[in-house]
Amino acid sequence: MNLRIEKVTKKNSNLKKIKELFISSFPKKQRGPFWLVLLASKMKEINFLSFYDKDILCGFIYTTIIDNITFVVWLAVSSNVRSKGYGSAILNEIQSMYKDNKIILYIDKCDEEASDYEKRIKRKSFYIKNGYEETGYLVETRKMVEEVLIKNGSFDKEEFEQFFKKQSNGMVKVKLFKI
Repeated sequence: MNLRIEKVTKKNSNLKKIKELFISSFPKKQRGPFWLVLLASKMKEINFLSFYDKDILCGFIYTTIIDNITFVVWLAVSSNVRSKGYGSAILNEIQSMYKDNKIILYIDKCDEEASDYEKRIKRKSFYIKNGYEETGYLVETRKMVEEVLIKNGSFDKEEFEQFFKKQSNGMVKVKLFKI
């Protein structure tokens, strides 16, 4: 699969579709206003990339890269192409771009009491299938508890806390818990 990659900007021809995908893929408490996401993506350590198969929008990824850590903030795949390998292809592209970095992301905690438990298990299986590993940590963000996964190395709690300190200029302190 050969995907075309475009940086997402206000001038992107598919900006409306990308915004719709962003809003439909993440609950309000997991995302900020789209205009702010676009503005923040102008920072040098942030990449907001859209992926295309020919002219079909397949999805996007929003990452923060500092030192040797690439943090996947959001990954979304268009519903019309889900389960066709595009999510894995996007992750492979990120792996190629940052092959020397630890790649870290959060997923919803696989809580058996959650109404979307099956969806959470499926999402975790997707990442495990794509080479991500459990870190043994949960993180509390936006009053949500999520599980931390990693690819390309072992998880170092202090290193991750330093990453967030740098990323937020000391404004955000993550709460990590051992599982």
